[in-house]
Amino acid sequence: MLSAVSGSLLTSLLVTPLDVVRVRLQSQPNSSPLPRPSSSAIPSFSNLPPNLGVTACCREVFWVNNTSPVCLASGPSLTASVDSIASSTSSAAECAVDETRRKTYTSTLDGLRKIARNEGLPSLWRGLSPTLVMAIPANVIYFTGYDILRSNKRSPINQLIPDAYAPLMAGSVARVAAASVISPIEMFRTRMQAAPSGTSGMGVFKDTLVGLRKLVQAQGYTSLWRGLTLTMWRDVPFSGIYWWGYEAGRNRLKDLRYPLSGQDRSLSTSQRDENHTATFVDSFLAGATSGAVASIVTTPFDVGKTRQQVLERDDHKKTPRSEKSALRPEERSMPRFLYHIWKTEGTAGLFRGWAARCLKVAPACAIMISSYEIGKKMAKNMNERRASEG
Repeated sequence: MLSAVSGSLLTSLLVTPLDVVRVRLQSQPNSSPLPRPSSSAIPSFSNLPPNLGVTACCREVFWVNNTSPVCLASGPSLTASVDSIASSTSSAAECAVDETRRKTYTSTLDGLRKIARNEGLPSLWRGLSPTLVMAIPANVIYFTGYDILRSNKRSPINQLIPDAYAPLMAGSVARVAAASVISPIEMFRTRMQAAPSGTSGMGVFKDTLVGLRKLVQAQGYTSLWRGLTLTMWRDVPFSGIYWWGYEAGRNRLKDLRYPLSGQDRSLSTSQRDENHTATFVDSFLAGATSGAVASIVTTPFDVGKTRQQVLERDDHKKTPRSEKSALRPEERSMPRFLYHIWKTEGTAGLFRGWAARCLKVAPACAIMISSYEIGKKMAKNMNERRASEG
């Protein structure tokens, strides 16, 4: 348990920036690149006063917080000519396009750079508090549950499932238990990370909390588990693929390390004979490889889960029965929603943010499983030493 907690803390601190970028990439609208506006496309505003205040436009166009009461559309002269107004309008349109481009992320590195530059470095760790609150109990349930299902001889998985497929089944069952417990916290974290820029950290935390409170008042506490089905579709196959690949990778590395040991040497036996360095290297490599493969395969489900959880609904209004047929794509079942994404955005839409997800998941899995294996090995050694001394 202590090894799972320490691994959770280290992993959360290191990979949260990549998780923020992943959520932003997956939740941003699918839009084509914005063209540079031409002067002929700018409408005529010759009948409008030259110093028109457009505060809402200012706050939408400019990235930083704008607290000024007005936004000047032209120079201070009250007798500005039509040409100066048109020139000012053209400049404002170009500025709007530039600022929109700054808010649009095209890749993982682009997202990291823009968020850090325009919102500050602390924004890359937005949602860290709920991540820590979520990661510790989730990983304790997840890894402890997996160990019990795999090592306990009375486990139904060990009794009913062939050993080759036992990791896949044990990982899936352990993930179902962990995901069900922490689903409300994950929704809170996802909404925090998807929040638009221009708001302080405490402001985002408070706004997200208020939004979830309204959601519960309108739709009940079960609404906090919105997206749990998609989370299961993502996490259950991910865990099955991950643990299956991890144990296969460890076995392969074991065969390379002990080429003359024969096929009857079990994984647990070889792990007991390994030193700490071998355990760390083998678990790190196997965890990173299997985590990367599993993350890429399950990215479409991650896209669907993120979009459903950040969906803005009229939470203070209850949908009339007559309007329930007109569901938005995000409110459909998982297969229909993913089909909609594929139909409207293509394969690229289903795998949006795959690089950020892979860059986050692969090292997270490597760090988490290697920390867990080393901690478990140290704890066993300490227990055996105490037993021998007693």
